[in-house]
Amino acid sequence: MADEFGDKTEAPTPRRRQEAREQGNIARSPDLTSAVLLIGFMMLLSWYGPGLTESMRDILRKQLSGESLADMTPSAAVGNLLQSILAISLAMAPVLLGGMLIAVLINIAQVGFFASTQRLQPKLSAISPLKGLGRIFKGGQGLFGLLMNILKLVLVLVVAYSAVHGQLAQIVTAQRLDFSQVFALGAGIVYSISIRIGVLLLILAIIDYVYQRFRVDRELRMTKQEVKEEMKRMEGDPMLKQRRRQIAQQIAMQRLRKDVPTADVIVTNPTEFAVALKYDATAMHAPRVVAKGQGYMAMRIREIAIASGVPILERKPLARALFKLVEVGNEIPEQFYSAVAEILAYVYELSGKSKQRQTA
Repeated sequence: MADEFGDKTEAPTPRRRQEAREQGNIARSPDLTSAVLLIGFMMLLSWYGPGLTESMRDILRKQLSGESLADMTPSAAVGNLLQSILAISLAMAPVLLGGMLIAVLINIAQVGFFASTQRLQPKLSAISPLKGLGRIFKGGQGLFGLLMNILKLVLVLVVAYSAVHGQLAQIVTAQRLDFSQVFALGAGIVYSISIRIGVLLLILAIIDYVYQRFRVDRELRMTKQEVKEEMKRMEGDPMLKQRRRQIAQQIAMQRLRKDVPTADVIVTNPTEFAVALKYDATAMHAPRVVAKGQGYMAMRIREIAIASGVPILERKPLARALFKLVEVGNEIPEQFYSAVAEILAYVYELSGKSKQRQTA
């Protein structure tokens, strides 16, 4: 009993997952985005860095030139400033646009095309210091996050030291180098450290993303009773469905009571199927199915036909074929003309109907 109502042992239903997604409760690792961005920015800087450096050099050269310093009027200063901003923007555009594209793609890879306003709504409980300390010291995701951050800090320090350790001699003797050599050495060290840290953070972020997926799936698990209630909401209330079936059955019975007495003959299987046929040479091109039924409905058709004096003939293959291939209100296909014409001719002969109603 406890397993049925208390323990969450069942996988979440698609509806439960969709509701959680709409509320923003989805597996996502911000660290994965940060790690990919760090690596992406470093690679973009390695590709477009020389052009950016050259642009900055040209801007400084122009601003410090004799022509620029000779005209110190406000209008000239504003013009030079705007030109510098435009030049810097054009130089940095590939790096900034590339970073934006990387951020968008990595988030789409994690959660797909999704936007939710639930996470943007202000919650005072989210900034409560007491609740924050409670999440840390009571275990759970807060404690796991704290341990992961400590581990990241230690590993980042180790990786950074490993990148610098092999170049300590060059760093110590950097005072003997000129400006361009110092700049190149510094850029190389920063690039090496950043790439190593980025790869490390990427590995940790992948582990964190896998954990987040596991955590969300575990939080969304349902009890057996919740699954039953969920399926009931999805499929509808059984009492309501039963009522709908009753109404549909009543409508069908009313239609049978109206249409079956107008039929010329009932073709049966004899108990499984019943098909009511009607033919009026002045208004129809071929005999028409005015009612059909299987099981209980077939029995009701026979009862109404007996009460109304409509002939009933047993033709097993024909009754089965007409039930499966012809809908109520449609005329029979040409393949059944011969068999139905024979039946109608026999019925007309028994009932004494005029030859005007016989089949062509």
